[in-house]
Order: sequence, then C-alpha cells, then structure tokens
Amino acid sequence: MALATPAYPPLDQRPFKDTVLLFDVDDTLTKPRQLVKPEMLQLLSALRHKCAIGFVGGSNLVKQQEQLGGATADVTSLFDFCFAENGLTAIRMGEVLASQSFIAWIGEDNYKKLTNWILHYIADLDIPIKRGTFIEFRNGMINVSPIGRNASTDERNEYQKYDLENGIRTTMVAKLKEAFPDLGLTYSIGGQISFDVFPTGWDKTYCLRHIEAEKERNGVVYDKIHFFGDKAYEGGNDWEIYSDSRTIGHKVKNPDDTYAQLQELLKGFQ
Repeated sequence: MALATPAYPPLDQRPFKDTVLLFDVDDTLTKPRQLVKPEMLQLLSALRHKCAIGFVGGSNLVKQQEQLGGATADVTSLFDFCFAENGLTAIRMGEVLASQSFIAWIGEDNYKKLTNWILHYIADLDIPIKRGTFIEFRNGMINVSPIGRNASTDERNEYQKYDLENGIRTTMVAKLKEAFPDLGLTYSIGGQISFDVFPTGWDKTYCLRHIEAEKERNGVVYDKIHFFGDKAYEGGNDWEIYSDSRTIGHKVKNPDDTYAQLQELLKGFQ
C-alpha cells in the first residue's frame, strides 16, 4: 500500500466545512464485492478538497479495504471518515474511535439460540446451491447468507435473481421476527445474497453520532450531511440513514449513477 495520497485541508478549513458526503459501498461506490474504479476515486478526491467525505457500510473494514483501497492504498487514507459495520467500527482521519460489541450486548445464551435457529433454518432451506459461511460474525452485527458468503461472483448474480423471484431473504427475515420478537433486533436486507442482524438503533444512522461529535472535537458543525445509497427503500439497509431528518438522501441505481450525481454536486462547489 505504498501509493501516495494527496494532501487535503484540515476538516475545519475545507471550503464547505459544514458539508460531509457519506456513501454506502456495494452498488453505490463499487459493484458488489468488486474493486472501485479509478475514476470514482479521482472524483472523490476532488470532492474531498471541498468538503469532508466518508463511507458507511455493513461489512467489516477488511472487505472495505479490498473494494476501496485494494492492494495499493490504505482505505483509511482515502476517506476522512471510515464507518465499517454501520459505524460500530469507526476511523476518523486514521484514528480509531470507540466501538461497540454485538456479542456483549445480546449475551452468549441469546446469541447461541439465534445462531442455532438460523443454521437449522438454512439446513432445511431448498435452494439451488449452498456454498458455506452462512453466518459471519462481525463486531456490531451478524451477517446471514442463505447461499453462503463463499459463493462466486457468478453464483451471487444468479442467486440474486432467484432471491428476488422467490423472496428467500424476506421470508427468512419475517420468520426470524416471529421467532425472536423480544430480542430488540433489526433485520436489514442488503447486497445480493445476505441480510444483517443487529440491535435496533445500530443501523447506519449509528455513524451519525460520530459526525455530530465533530462539534466537540474541532468546532465543526455538519448541518449538510449528504448520504448516497442504493438500498434506500423500507427494509433496505440504507433506508434508515437515507430517510433520517439529519441527512439529505440521494438514492442511486449503481456506481455509474453515483458518479453522475457527484459530478453535478461538484459543479455546485465551484
């Protein structure tokens, strides 16, 4: 990761210091699980000279490094704010902020009951293929995939079509809600093959507490918080932050649409 990154003004000296742009990752900045295009990084860099930028994704930082930094750049040097796992893991200007733990919150007994139910359900699920890693434990949540996270890109694409036609994930989420009505959990469908399970309130709006804390850190008040995401519909994992009263929501179709919208936004910064 030896690629040099440009120097940017301090956050309190950006021309539009009251503005921060936050981005979902999959199908917003990159195609699912794919490497970001160079032209997207160039545009983000240009915007970063004008205002603060950050990403907020459900995946862990390792996956976001693979997609946004690749093998040449540290992803934490490309963004002012890096919010992995909805902000439960947060990095500001290369500095790690305080984090939360899903397992500590839910407790071992409840976690075991939840994972046993999920594994039994998937074992009995009749779908064309299964590939393994059906539950991925993360710091602030668990990620559940009926097909398994080891599926190839082609298998992911095929499963996404099958899932949309047969409602595999939506049905499983509905049954989980029936089975565990009192655990205080939220189930959020995202990406192509999986859904997230986390404590209610630990959705992507969790990252906003870090943004609001900038007032105490350096006196910057971000009263223009733009969020870009593709799952900006009820039940999608971008919905809560997209529809939050503190944000200006931008629904995108794919990375090309994000790029086009950002080009228009950059014109307004000139």
